[in-house]
Parts: sequence; structure tokens; C-alpha cells
Amino acid sequence: MTRFVRLVVILVAVAATVGCAGLRSGLEPPTVMISSFRILPSSGVAPRFEIGLHIVNPNSEALALQGIVYTVALEGHKVLTGASSDLPVIGAYDEGDVTLIATTNLLSGINLFASLMNQPRESIAYDLEAKLDIGGLRPRIQVRETGQVVFPGGTGR
Repeated sequence: MTRFVRLVVILVAVAATVGCAGLRSGLEPPTVMISSFRILPSSGVAPRFEIGLHIVNPNSEALALQGIVYTVALEGHKVLTGASSDLPVIGAYDEGDVTLIATTNLLSGINLFASLMNQPRESIAYDLEAKLDIGGLRPRIQVRETGQVVFPGGTGR
């Protein structure tokens, strides 16, 4: 009986080692860029937006995206939040586009609007945070992009 127990323990240890080796946590994070942004017709109080993302996969294996959760902050106010599971596979060393629909956080939007009314500016800082789920037991890939949206013909302040 002891020989059998030792054999089972060894087999379980080998299986766990092989299983963990298959997780490959060494994936390089993809580059995610905002490629388009437009207002959609809305039937409710909160406006909806269509956000286009361009994803570049720098890895030697395809990213079979299972889901994405994201937030967009403007001037530090988290105004857009959303999630999607309707995503393409981004091939190895390839790139692809994803279109997301986001709903405005009404209170944060009001705070942003009040801030902009008190201090008009020629540009607005944005911060995109996205968590990409590539399935299985792999951890989510976290991506962050920051930048400025510049308004043409600004206020001159």
C-alpha cells in the first residue's frame, strides 16, 4: 500500500509540474491604442460611446481574447466603463481592431463637465485601463494608455 501511495504522489507532482509549465506567464503585454471614438444615439439619460481599439500582439502565439473590461478617465474622472466578450483572435505578431460600446458614468460626467466649465482648456488628458482575459488559467493582461485629446481651434488660454 505504501508503494502505491508513493506512486500516486509522484504522478500528481509530475502532472502539476507539467501543468504549471504549460501556463507560460511570460507573455509580453500587447499594445492597445484608441483608434476611434464617437457618440452613439442613446435612448436613456446616459450617453453611449463607440470606442475603437487597435491591439498589437508582440508574442509568438495568438491572443484568443475571451473578454475585456475597461475604463476611460478624462481629466481624472472615470467617465466610461464597459466590458465585452465579442472579440477577435489576434494572431501571433499581428494586430487587429476591436469595437467596444461604453456607457457614461453620469455623475463623473457631470463632475467633468463642471470642471471644464470652470477651467476651459485646449486639451483633455485621458487614461485608458483595460484588462484582457486570454482564457484558461492565465492571469489577465493589464494594459494602460495615457495621452491628450487636443481640440482644434482651442480657447487660446
